[in-house]
Amino acid sequence: MKSLTIFTPTYNRAYCLHLLYESLCRQTSDDFLWLVIDDGSVDNTKALIHEWILEDKIKIQYFYKENGGMHTGHNAAYALIETPLNVCIDSDDFMPDDAVLKINTLWEQSGNSRYAGMIGLDIFAKNHNVVGSQFPEALKESRYSDLKPLHGVWGDKKIVFRTDVVKQYDPYPVFTGEKFVPLYLALLVDQQFSFLCFNEVFCIVDYQEDGSTLNIYNQYFRNPKGFSHFRKLEMIYRKKFSLRFKSAVHYVMTSAISKNTAFLKESPRKLLTLAAITFGTLLYFYLSVKRNKKRDISKYVKK
Repeated sequence: MKSLTIFTPTYNRAYCLHLLYESLCRQTSDDFLWLVIDDGSVDNTKALIHEWILEDKIKIQYFYKENGGMHTGHNAAYALIETPLNVCIDSDDFMPDDAVLKINTLWEQSGNSRYAGMIGLDIFAKNHNVVGSQFPEALKESRYSDLKPLHGVWGDKKIVFRTDVVKQYDPYPVFTGEKFVPLYLALLVDQQFSFLCFNEVFCIVDYQEDGSTLNIYNQYFRNPKGFSHFRKLEMIYRKKFSLRFKSAVHYVMTSAISKNTAFLKESPRKLLTLAAITFGTLLYFYLSVKRNKKRDISKYVKK
């Protein structure tokens, strides 16, 4: 059995998947499996993947499902994965040539049952700057949700999970008419485990114009129930009051979008939600104006 599954949920990304495939073919270790979760693509993704399977340069597993959104791709992947470790590399991203070797070696050297996995760095494809900040040199382990509030670490990072840990948790929910739920698994895992932290590059990112990262404002309006679910979990599990209050504000905002009049009754933190109503209402009106604008990610680039 391979040690690592690299899984990629994808929808109509045949135009850029080759970059990831080529980076996997260049890996200095072949101790991995590439699992492609095709989320109902109508382009030539299926034919492309089967062509690569026939090339037999790397081990590839292909799974087709009806379109349901990125989180359902994760659900499908976690049900299929059998290797000890797994990592999601998005369809518009790719990996450094030594990423698989680094991941497997670091885990072999330092991993044990205390940890849910490990966290490495993302860098931008255009300039190879780190997305956000690196880990402090003295930081060897952390809860994922503690990275920014306790350690000042910000920006997207790449999580490698232990597969046996992932399988302990319920799949992401599916809401009728919606196709996006924020990926909150690490927040749940935080309640039981820490992650090892490494200033090593695991992923090279190239945010696309049609991706969720740049289009987050519109996502709120298209998927308010998914975001409300996420904010309720944050209100329960975030440690700092300021973060729980921020989540309550966003919960009020997404409840306004979905016209959920029972939002206060359904809230796990009713007094907090009550206090957030005015701010959440103002945020709703603000984002109603901003919804069609692209998110500015320039702040994540180190100058």
